[in-house]
Amino acid sequence: MNGRVFVIGLGLIGGSLALCIKKKHPNAEIVGYDINSKQAGLAKALGVIDASVQTIREGAVRADLIIISAPVKETADIIRQLADLPLKQDVLITDTGSTKQKIVAQAESLKTRKITFIGGHPMAGSHKSGITAAKQILFENAFYLLTPDDHVPAEKIQLLKKWLAATKAKFLILPPDQHDYLTGVVSHFPHIIAASIVQQTEKLAHSQGLIPRLAAGGFRDITRIASSSPGMWRDILLENKDVLLELLDQWQKEMDAVKSLLEEESGQRIYQYFQEAKQFRDGLPVQEKGAIPAFYDLFVDVPDYPGVISEITGYLAKEEISITNIRILESREEIYGVLVISFQTEEDRLRAENCIKTYTTYATFIS
Repeated sequence: MNGRVFVIGLGLIGGSLALCIKKKHPNAEIVGYDINSKQAGLAKALGVIDASVQTIREGAVRADLIIISAPVKETADIIRQLADLPLKQDVLITDTGSTKQKIVAQAESLKTRKITFIGGHPMAGSHKSGITAAKQILFENAFYLLTPDDHVPAEKIQLLKKWLAATKAKFLILPPDQHDYLTGVVSHFPHIIAASIVQQTEKLAHSQGLIPRLAAGGFRDITRIASSSPGMWRDILLENKDVLLELLDQWQKEMDAVKSLLEEESGQRIYQYFQEAKQFRDGLPVQEKGAIPAFYDLFVDVPDYPGVISEITGYLAKEEISITNIRILESREEIYGVLVISFQTEEDRLRAENCIKTYTTYATFIS
């Protein structure tokens, strides 16, 4: 496909989408804009985009496809700007925001000019951010939710899918309100719970000094998503306020039920509570990419001697296996320590395990 693609926001998502389009449609011109001009310059230097512009107007007026990859609060403002510009009549506009109702409502201003807007939400992410973390494989097998208004012609939806074909994502069509409810349940609400657990633990740590040390390892893992961008989550919560208030009411009732089980000391009902949770959790798809980015971790027992970490990472580098994070579990007091190595994909994790098995005799793995 030929044409001009304008990407507004050159972070992880915007940059990765630009790479996907560049691969599938090499004849298309990809122009980028970022509020941080250094980020835009870096995107051009890395070959993610073909050219950068200084203003949204400069990039938008000749674009055939406009992708708004900005925080949800800024996305609405950008749509307002676009509505006042002399855009091409057949331009197609989409976004990548985590909430959809308010954004789609704001896009009504484009409808009066017969400009097509299709809300979009690629449900993929990474432990890293910024243009340097952009990857063409980021969206592979991930769900990509589209929330077109009823008036959007089917051929426009197909056109957007064609532009985004190289993402190799699984496209789902949802109404904006259903999108916000579902993502509220499986993404936004869990982030609130993770943050609340950390908040409670931090308060208790003031009187119990051992808590920070003991909260390493598994505690860090189950609260990992609490390390997400505070600014981003502030905006998401405010945009999806009504859904989250409803879910918080339900959560309060759930906690009241657990409290009653403890007060009644009902061993059988407590067992059943955890059994039902285990059955549902164990039945969730293993290979699917969901709303929260998966963590592909490898836990490796290694002897404690100087240079062992660089030795392990050297073997991975030799096999060209990229890691996203590496750390040592701090709560173990035995002679051996546990390396936790994180990867972008399950395939990389399995390759790494085989690599370490091949090159070492001392490493063992913890499932």
